[in-house]
Amino acid sequence: MIKNEAINSNKSVSVFANKGIQTTLIGIIVSIILALIKGVAGVIGNSYALIADAIESTSDVFTSIIVLIGLRIAKKPADEDHPYGHGKAEPFAGVVVSIALFAAAVIIIFQSIHEILTPHHAPESFTLIVLVMVVIVKEILFRYVIKVGNSVESVAVKNDAWHHRSDAITSGAVFIGISIALLGGDGFEQADDFAALIASFIIMFNAYRLMKPALFEIMDTAPSPDIIKQVIETANLVDGVIAIDKCFARKMGFEFYIDMHVIVDGNISVFKGHDISHQVKDKLINSHPKISGVLIHIEPATDERLKRIHILEQTKRKIK
Repeated sequence: MIKNEAINSNKSVSVFANKGIQTTLIGIIVSIILALIKGVAGVIGNSYALIADAIESTSDVFTSIIVLIGLRIAKKPADEDHPYGHGKAEPFAGVVVSIALFAAAVIIIFQSIHEILTPHHAPESFTLIVLVMVVIVKEILFRYVIKVGNSVESVAVKNDAWHHRSDAITSGAVFIGISIALLGGDGFEQADDFAALIASFIIMFNAYRLMKPALFEIMDTAPSPDIIKQVIETANLVDGVIAIDKCFARKMGFEFYIDMHVIVDGNISVFKGHDISHQVKDKLINSHPKISGVLIHIEPATDERLKRIHILEQTKRKIK
């Protein structure tokens, strides 16, 4: 039974991780192509904002590689040194991506200020065509990657998706800036640099926003109440379970580990109580593919426990 559960868990992790890896590889290829296009167009078209945008796309490549490494580590099965698997590598990669995003914003800020203070010619009009293409491609890529990230519940993949969205935001801001520079004529040459400066603060905010869930997962912060509710409802379907007293969950990469206190009739045998706990465990793992491990503590149905509000609510639902 334990061996079969481990095999099923590893298969689920591999499926989720492989989806994330495939998505990340696509993002790397697209970012390399766009970085080259923007870099060349920025140099030829006299737009530092576009060059800065190319730098941001280049950072996308490196952060995506970090995500790729994190996902490959996270999919490794549990071993003697890592009995709960290697799932923490995935949110750790998410933290690194957030830091890289923040660093890219800081670089763009300094370079934008430098260009604002340095007189230069207005960008060439063809750079606008390049930026429109970049915004469309990056937005499509964001929507694709975020969809996969949400489906596999991967912080690293979702952060990688928002890195693509930040690239689209930067390109959009640069488009506005270059448009102003071209339409305004003399005196508006630095408009694209101001646009890049504004976009960098948006990127910085996104870096902060993306850092939080990754850190929460590393610190074993409880998942959403909806997940706990689903787990409790599933456990209550097992015969012999009177109610669930306590239920804790933590996320390890692509998997969830559950600790649960199950209330049963205090007069049954130890053997029967043990059998019920295995039924609950099997029910949870079979009903929720992302649950990898379940630790159950059996508690007798005393009058004091049955009077607790959360237990009364569960028993009332069972009666209905």
